[in-house]
Amino acid sequence: MVKRYAYLLMGWLALILGGVGIFLPILPTVPFMILAAFCFARSSPKLESWLLEHEKFGHHITVWRVHGAISRKGKIMALMAFAFSAIMAILFAPNPYHYIPIIAALIGGTWIWMRPEGASED
Repeated sequence: MVKRYAYLLMGWLALILGGVGIFLPILPTVPFMILAAFCFARSSPKLESWLLEHEKFGHHITVWRVHGAISRKGKIMALMAFAFSAIMAILFAPNPYHYIPIIAALIGGTWIWMRPEGASED
């Protein structure tokens, strides 16, 4: 029972962060919606169903679940966010800490770019 409530809480947190990401370009929206769907699948079938049927996010969640795919637009947006973070780290973070976002961008960006490409419904 506690596990169910923990997943429900994490699902709501992911949903809120995804909602904030709609307005803040640095914060990714779709990955948080995918995480919310994952959490809701373990805590609230009604909320999971709502996300899967959502006109903006449902397609992306389904394509990720079935194929592990990310749309070309999603990949480009993620890489742009990584590049922005790396540039900000170079400009403002003290040495050697500015290497952390650069390394994360290289690893995360490579992984994202290597994912299969799903059709975009944007």
